[in-house]
Amino acid sequence: MLSISGQPSPELQQKRPKSPDPLNLLSSLKQLIHHPRTWLLMAILSLQVILLFTLGTRPFSHRDFPPPYGGEPQPVVVLPEQEDQCCSGRVFVYDLPKTLNQEILQNCDNLNPWSSRCDALANEGFGQRADGIARVVPENLAPAWYWTDQFVSEVIFHNRIMNHKCRVMEPESATAFYIPFYVGLAVGKYLWSNSSTAQDRDRHCEMMLSWVQEQPYYKRSDGWDHFITMGRITWDFRRSKDSDWGSSCIYKPGMRNITRLLIERNSWDYFDVGVPYPTGFHPRTDSDVTEWQSFVRNRNRTKLFCFAGAKRSLIKNDFRGLLLSHCRNESDSCRVVDCAGSKCSNGTSAILETFLDSDFCLQPRGDSFTRRSIFDCMVAGSIPVFFWRRTAYFQYEWFLPGEPESYSVYIDRNAVKNGTASIKNVLAGYTREDVREMREKVIEYIPNFLYAKPQEGLETVKDAFDIALEGVLRRVKEQGEWGFKWK
Repeated sequence: MLSISGQPSPELQQKRPKSPDPLNLLSSLKQLIHHPRTWLLMAILSLQVILLFTLGTRPFSHRDFPPPYGGEPQPVVVLPEQEDQCCSGRVFVYDLPKTLNQEILQNCDNLNPWSSRCDALANEGFGQRADGIARVVPENLAPAWYWTDQFVSEVIFHNRIMNHKCRVMEPESATAFYIPFYVGLAVGKYLWSNSSTAQDRDRHCEMMLSWVQEQPYYKRSDGWDHFITMGRITWDFRRSKDSDWGSSCIYKPGMRNITRLLIERNSWDYFDVGVPYPTGFHPRTDSDVTEWQSFVRNRNRTKLFCFAGAKRSLIKNDFRGLLLSHCRNESDSCRVVDCAGSKCSNGTSAILETFLDSDFCLQPRGDSFTRRSIFDCMVAGSIPVFFWRRTAYFQYEWFLPGEPESYSVYIDRNAVKNGTASIKNVLAGYTREDVREMREKVIEYIPNFLYAKPQEGLETVKDAFDIALEGVLRRVKEQGEWGFKWK
């Protein structure tokens, strides 16, 4: 036995063991034979002998051993995984009562008090083909141009999402839920009518909310994973008092958590998302986009800057009127398109040609902080000049470059008003290389401003609709990660 004291036992101190005692060895052998472990060992050895005879005389080779001892392993065939084109999520489209979309479209003759809107809503919302524009654009691209109305994004988005590859028919597999309500078209009928009431302007919105709030998936999330396109500016849906302008749709309780895609957003409302105004160019293929980008890149531009717009004589110190006068006084450097009346409605060949011929285009605020002309200008490869930061920088973050100075110029409007800043001098101060770099950034982003013609979208190029949908799905995911949602 080993000693449990700190000193080693005498047996361990011996350099060589004693010779074994024959009697003790025989006794130990008898004990070993009767020990259970001995029988177990013998059984294992016997089994190995049986296996050896069963296998016969075949010699072992390296193939009998697993790698790395078995030589070269058989190659493992890995099939390429099919790319998930809907990795951002999937969308379920509600089948709303037809009175909230299809019937509004069918009643296009009565959507405003002045004239029919049927032409503007034709061709899946793109409007009438832009006949005669072939003299301004490459002839093979002319069929991709339409006289598109600025307030038709509800129809465009609905048509695209119904044919989208990530649309699902089972709501339980959806990431987000789309409400295809033509709220802008519905309220537009009453905005300029002297006889309309607040109830008239709210009726369709209340009908929609009454229906949607009964849906189980709305109840599950309180609307956090729902979104809608509202084809007008946000202020048309933010009436605070019955006597004020517009609808109160956004202020309705059921709308609070729904993401809203608008051509102009309230910069302080998280649920408002600004999306580009529809322009006239609706490419049919990827090559339409690249050919157009090449065309505007190589365009010979003969004017330093331009302005297309009309004065607002009822507005005190109207800034657009000031720009018109300024541009006319600098006729050697500036080209003007006076849009008095409605002659520039939905775009004209004259506007497009003016933007194509100018390095810069002046973009003051319109009747609100934004205007469609911003996107008409950039689609033509002209560099926008802003006088209000809210005109673009706080509106279209998903669609514009993150560095405003990389694609645009900002001039303080007050300096223009008091004469301490000359627009011509500011713009002439940019070198040709500066202008080239800014234009190249504008051209790079042109696809972000377009709504493609095919209802399933383009082949590889992402347009404004694709970016908007991906942005909404990203928001829904982020909201789930935050873990906080008010009821």
